[in-house]
Amino acid sequence: MANDSPGMIGKGIQIRGTLSGAGDLVIEGRVEGKVNLKDHLTIEQSGIVVADIETDRLTVWGQLSGNVDAAQKVEIKASSVVVGDIRAPKIIIEDGARFRGNIEMDVKLPANI
Repeated sequence: MANDSPGMIGKGIQIRGTLSGAGDLVIEGRVEGKVNLKDHLTIEQSGIVVADIETDRLTVWGQLSGNVDAAQKVEIKASSVVVGDIRAPKIIIEDGARFRGNIEMDVKLPANI
């Protein structure tokens, strides 16, 4: 039976190194290194991530410094600060969010163009 509640890295927790696995994860603390996660990664307002990230879906409310490669979608919320390059088929940057970097959206052009 699957566990539907996401994993959590709490406010007082600091992790350095490579974080990998499957399932949803919420970061409220600090992570430095590399993150390779299937499913949905959420960086809360208190979260600080200094890492390159590979995931299916990413939602950023807090701070992120690093490159992102997402298979489905990246959402950068109004409260967030993101520095790094993002590659994903769908990218949403809310008004008020602070972002510095490059965006690459995987676009398949029709054969007749």
